[in-house]
Amino acid sequence: MTRPHPHPAADASEGDDQQPDAFTREWQAWHRRHEENLAAPHGFLAVTGLYWLTDRPERVADLPGRWHTGADGVVVDLAEGEELLVDGRPVTGRHEFGPIAERGGVTVGFDGGVLEIARRGGYDILRPRRPDHPLRTAFRGTPAYPPSTRWVLAGRFVPFDSPRPTTVGAAVEGLQHVYDAPGTIEFSVDGVPLRLTAFDGWTPGSLSVLFTDETSGVTTYAANRALTVDPPDEQGRVVVDFNRATNLPCAYTDFATCPLPPPENRLPIAVEAGEKIPYERSADGVSQPQRTISGRNP
Repeated sequence: MTRPHPHPAADASEGDDQQPDAFTREWQAWHRRHEENLAAPHGFLAVTGLYWLTDRPERVADLPGRWHTGADGVVVDLAEGEELLVDGRPVTGRHEFGPIAERGGVTVGFDGGVLEIARRGGYDILRPRRPDHPLRTAFRGTPAYPPSTRWVLAGRFVPFDSPRPTTVGAAVEGLQHVYDAPGTIEFSVDGVPLRLTAFDGWTPGSLSVLFTDETSGVTTYAANRALTVDPPDEQGRVVVDFNRATNLPCAYTDFATCPLPPPENRLPIAVEAGEKIPYERSADGVSQPQRTISGRNP
């Protein structure tokens, strides 16, 4: 099997005899780690399909079993000779996974890969992941703007009195996500005051921002980019480093249910920093890919 070779696609020293400075080297190391995670054997580049479960038992692609969902959660009925690995042990016959929390999921093993069983936008879904998927094996990194200290900005987190439930669209037509927004991040670029609604990040206290800007659909992915912001200090100060703006999985594959930014997060400036349109999308343009949940299984 051919293995992918993620690499730092933007190098400020490319075409220059000078060695990159410490800021650039740090960015390159971060971007290399980010790409390695994306291209992991069972990462998002390994996803081979997106299937919406209903209350009618059905076979799904080349997966073992017949699958359905309902009030009691996801259920699979495995035929004779079929099995899954659940928590490391073989499972045969009927297996009930129970209700899955929104944005939660479990991963089980099957011959040739793993299967993600998840809940997105109120729907239960299946996403097989196979290490030999061509999208993964052919991955050659993601192009990005050369890192620049110009895009490392001082900001201030302004909390709401209480988190505000915020509904946003998704890369799948007809799907919606609801996130609690704890507040906004204020900053300025060239004297222009700007503000972004922030969601909770993956680590305690951190913030996550979804945004588009004047480069979206031109040099960067049209639908969204994401930025993680470290926890504010006691005065609410944060660092907004757009060099670390990344694509979401929907920029690479149609089998993602990524959220779109809230309307107020379209910046009226060109953020010429962070990741650009993936090579994988360069052949079919920069329009936002959309799958639909109508009819469920696409």
